[in-house]
Amino acid sequence: MTTSETDLRARPANLMAHVLDQGEPTLDGAGEEMWIDVIAKMDAVYSDLLRYEADLEAKNAELEAAEGFISSVIASVSDILVVVDEQGTVVQANPAFLRVILEPANQVIGRRLCDLVVEGDRARARNALISGVEGEVRELELRFLGPEGASDLMAINVSARFDHNAHRVGAVLTGRPIGELRRAYEALHKAHLELQQAQKKLIEQEKMASLGRLVAGVAHELNNPISFVYGNIHTLERYRKSLERYVRSLEDEAPANAVQRLKRESRIDAILADLEPLIDGTLEGAMRISEIVKNLRRLSFARSNDRGSVDLAKLIGTAAHWAMRAKNGRAKLETDLEAGLTVEGEEGKIHQVLVNLVDNALDAVKDVADATVSISMRAQGEDVVVEVADNGAGLSDQVADKIFEPFFTTKVVGEGTGLGLWISYAIAREHGGSLTAHNGPTRGAVFQLRLPRHHGRKSGG
Repeated sequence: MTTSETDLRARPANLMAHVLDQGEPTLDGAGEEMWIDVIAKMDAVYSDLLRYEADLEAKNAELEAAEGFISSVIASVSDILVVVDEQGTVVQANPAFLRVILEPANQVIGRRLCDLVVEGDRARARNALISGVEGEVRELELRFLGPEGASDLMAINVSARFDHNAHRVGAVLTGRPIGELRRAYEALHKAHLELQQAQKKLIEQEKMASLGRLVAGVAHELNNPISFVYGNIHTLERYRKSLERYVRSLEDEAPANAVQRLKRESRIDAILADLEPLIDGTLEGAMRISEIVKNLRRLSFARSNDRGSVDLAKLIGTAAHWAMRAKNGRAKLETDLEAGLTVEGEEGKIHQVLVNLVDNALDAVKDVADATVSISMRAQGEDVVVEVADNGAGLSDQVADKIFEPFFTTKVVGEGTGLGLWISYAIAREHGGSLTAHNGPTRGAVFQLRLPRHHGRKSGG
């Protein structure tokens, strides 16, 4: 017990002793009991006072700690912070604001905020301070005055301040220099460009992976026309030599009977009859090779603005044929395509999307006995909708949530990159369309590609 507390507790007893020492009349039993009760109550009151005093000191210590914490936080904030009352007078400002106007706190507190703003911005500042409702944030740009002139232009947010009775009692201003925001935006823009470049690289890598998966089927397509082109050319060479020998003999003015005999020996009539189909076959082979090469070039879409009208039915046929050749599977392919539908876009990119969708469908039914892949196309309002369905196991909830994420794949290592559907999704969005997936009504998965319909005249080439 402290000395002061001992003194307080001893004071009633000392008072009673003093009264008795002064020779006052001796109290009877009832009076003495009354005085003892009074002294006990006084002691309880003094104890309560001491407890209240200790609680008050503890609350004051907590309040000082809280005030110190808030002050340290406000002082550490890099953005400017200014609090004004209803008249626009500054009641608090953090060090960041004081560094902007280069004034000490004692010369800022109590001044009108508009007096610290450059003259041309004062009207906007005044309107922002006197308006606003709870929860509303007003944005404006201001410059503040300092000993060295106007500060940098600052982006300011103004919020109305209310008391516990919901009465407006002022405003709070926060902000930072526009230069910092501009640098932040430039850094964000740079990061966005780098992300776009990385995405383009991933698209190119996936394109090469898709091309590699299709090489087997394309090689078979090329070998057939090339083989009979070579065969026809060699035959034509032999025929040419026979004709040359025949013509030279005629030039030597051989007798007629000798010429006829030579024609029979050289089979000139048969050769002449066979030349036309040989040449037609060679031309057909060359045209088929040209078409295959052109389809290969569709995958090379380095030109980002090479857009035109795309015949979807023709493109679907080519994509399905390529994917079926590459997989060499037993799946049955069913198509239901509405004729005459075109979309505006890059043919190579749309071709890649279609190949990816058919390729994934074939993978889904590779272990199914009655494997079937169905492709349908129809007009729906201003869009063309292509659906690639299979009768495989379908999509689980976990797969459906992640199927269009980069690097997500259900295939074993070495069979898939996890980029095909993600890139297809990005290409669909780039063309103003969408790519979604869901389970079919009975079984299997359905991928729906939606692209804006093209109503203009079909471009040539």
